[in-house]
Amino acid sequence: MTALQPGATIGIVGGGQLGRMTALAAARLGYRCHVFSPEADGPGAQVAAAATVADYQDLDALRRFAKQVDVVTYEFENIPLATIRELAEIVPARPGPQALEISQHRLVEKTFARELGIATAEFAAVNSLQDLQAGLLSIGYPAILKTCRFGYDGKGQVRINGPEDVTQAWADVATEEAILESVVAFEREVSVIVARGLDRSCAVYPPVENHHVNHILDTTIAPASLPAATAEAAIDAAVRMAQAIDIEGLLAVELFVTADGAVLLNEIAPRPHNSGHWTQDGAVTDQFEQLVRAICGLPLGDAAVATPTVMQNLIGAAVDDWPRLLASPGARLHLYGKAESRPGRKMGHVNWLGGAAPDNHGP
Repeated sequence: MTALQPGATIGIVGGGQLGRMTALAAARLGYRCHVFSPEADGPGAQVAAAATVADYQDLDALRRFAKQVDVVTYEFENIPLATIRELAEIVPARPGPQALEISQHRLVEKTFARELGIATAEFAAVNSLQDLQAGLLSIGYPAILKTCRFGYDGKGQVRINGPEDVTQAWADVATEEAILESVVAFEREVSVIVARGLDRSCAVYPPVENHHVNHILDTTIAPASLPAATAEAAIDAAVRMAQAIDIEGLLAVELFVTADGAVLLNEIAPRPHNSGHWTQDGAVTDQFEQLVRAICGLPLGDAAVATPTVMQNLIGAAVDDWPRLLASPGARLHLYGKAESRPGRKMGHVNWLGGAAPDNHGP
């Protein structure tokens, strides 16, 4: 294994805030970043050394991009699998296409976890209204019908409370490839982020507790207050997934915790994760630097908690409070450079050091 030397160029597919924060972390270690995105002047391109503005399916642009970088990573999973496969023919892609293939399809993801012995909600493949009706006979009500692809922050899913909802739910998801999942009576939602290097070593951040508002992550409490056995089970599930997928980079694993302390896998993401933003100020090594270390063949950093932290997303107009946040003791502000705020759009986040936010700011 030969590490990429400082001065090498990291290609980032996707130009959003995760790419932006990865590029900033890479610069601290002496690397340059080249962003590939259809969006001009996106958050990532604003801080990168170079940017290619092109469609993800523009093969000529992808090939030119690949020849200008030393390694490729991606900052979100809703990109064509063919894009990463094309790039991987020319330059190392980390994580590779397999991680993307599993994570961007909910049925494949859940099936993969089950084959590893990792518990999930009950689920059934749904390709027609008849499949949906059959799945509900097995799973029961209430249940959640989800698109298999392109769902995040609550998009692409419908709750079915009873027989009267079935026909409309199938019309609402507007797909021929869906998954039906049982509703989990969970006590809390947690996530674990695993970094895995080219030498197959792992560094694991402790489980954190996540709170959502309107299906969008609102706050993360790090570390989560969990019984030791539950925390160990969450970490074990995440590490097993990362190893089985052969991740080179990061894998974020979201899980439900039930009242009896059991953990059930909800979904995975092979990239930096919103629930890991606390690491920028609350961990010894933040998740973005950890990604850079992993894909460049460097030793992984210490994933320990430096200080308990509450991460709070700034969504939509909440970003307008930035002057007051800057003046707040214990607050560390991170803005994404987005020109326009709108409802549901993540504009930035604030990390409250010490593990609690003032009443007028916190969760």
